Amino acid sequence: MKISHKILVVEHDVEFGESVKQLLESELMEVTHVTKVVDAMDKLLSEHFDLLLSDLKLSGPTGLDLLRKVRTAKLELPVIIMTSYTSIKCAAQALRLGAADYILKPFTDSYLVHAVARGLKEKSIQKENTLLRRNLSAALHSKQEIIGESQTILELKNLIQRVGPSEATVLIQGESGTGKELVALGIHKASTRSEGRFVPVNCGAIPMELMESEFFGHVKGAFTGAIANKIGLIQEAHGGTLFLDEIAELAPILQVKLLRFIQDKMIKPVGDSKSHEVDVRIIAACNSDLQKEVNEGRMREDLFYRLNVIQISVPPLRQRLGDIELLVNYFIKFYNAKLGRKINKISDEALLLLKEYEWPGNIRELENSIERAIILAKNNALLLEDFKHIKSNELHKKQSKQKEVDLLGPMSIDDYTRRVIQEYQNDYNEIELANLLGIGRKALWMRRNRWGLFREKQKSAVEY
Repeated sequence: MKISHKILVVEHDVEFGESVKQLLESELMEVTHVTKVVDAMDKLLSEHFDLLLSDLKLSGPTGLDLLRKVRTAKLELPVIIMTSYTSIKCAAQALRLGAADYILKPFTDSYLVHAVARGLKEKSIQKENTLLRRNLSAALHSKQEIIGESQTILELKNLIQRVGPSEATVLIQGESGTGKELVALGIHKASTRSEGRFVPVNCGAIPMELMESEFFGHVKGAFTGAIANKIGLIQEAHGGTLFLDEIAELAPILQVKLLRFIQDKMIKPVGDSKSHEVDVRIIAACNSDLQKEVNEGRMREDLFYRLNVIQISVPPLRQRLGDIELLVNYFIKFYNAKLGRKINKISDEALLLLKEYEWPGNIRELENSIERAIILAKNNALLLEDFKHIKSNELHKKQSKQKEVDLLGPMSIDDYTRRVIQEYQNDYNEIELANLLGIGRKALWMRRNRWGLFREKQKSAVEY
């Protein structure tokens, strides 16, 4: 016979306590009976129990005193209080202190057994919730780390560690969804400012008319609606790091003020007559070519040079496909914890699809796809059918490419083949490219060698 649960019974009436012990043992529970609070605490602190069943009236300290000690010691087990007194006040007090149940003597055997079963079920739910909270906490913590082991990501991590301890401004460039904020956070953590605040700001999300107040703050009465002093984002980051995402969206007047702040480390809130010194490191990011923004007059050249002391390029996901499996497994673990699911793997077919997709939305799109698949999954594994939206996107993309190929116009077979290889060799794998041309892989390989057409080597992800 398998003993399922350990119960501690605290009952000063020895005969009654032993009868309760025998009843619960007949239900395949391991039961220990003591008569005093001090003995109960000795047992609870030295052994593991699944449930505490205590009388309210004991010789010496009461059952409520025991309940208080259990909570003070942060022992996570359900407590059921038994009593012969029909005191509503005592019942309310017991429940307020965290008792799982409150039962009146005399009670039938079945009533007690059911009460204990309810308490044990609550214990199981509490344990599961605690585990979920811990898993989610661990997942949230790990979500602040850069996931990947590809060469470009290893170079990126190495550069972050070298750049972090300096006080230089940093410009991070990369497509939307590549993880630029994670890179900025990594620099902050590797710096001497790691104990200070990391304040991320999306410049494109702040209305033009509020930008100056949001960045520099304002004093009471500075304008209509300024009913109190307001600390700006720059001052919030004092002693830490200010991360300016989508820096190209910053209004021209704010570009001037930001440049002045970078130069002299002083700010003047709107409506204030005094300047205030603020100690902040600036990290900026954009998903466009900031040099092009300068050339076209949308970004001040002097501000660009102030920001571009060190430049870091974050690679798009399509240039680090070797990290797909690590990212997928990470997101499965994260959303299992967040959503309470138990997805334990992804099928080889589904993983292959994810590795072959181009991910125009980068890691953000991959994360959204995994979250969606986990929510809708009918099994404990993610299957190809769980990524229908990606298959649809991929089919549309390939059909569009085929139409482009069909529209290349009249030319010799060799010219046609050379053009297709040049245009699409970095978009398709070898099998897909051969199928597109209607030739075998060996024939494709021979043509590559004849014309010297080879795939691009993966560009380094990091510049500075």
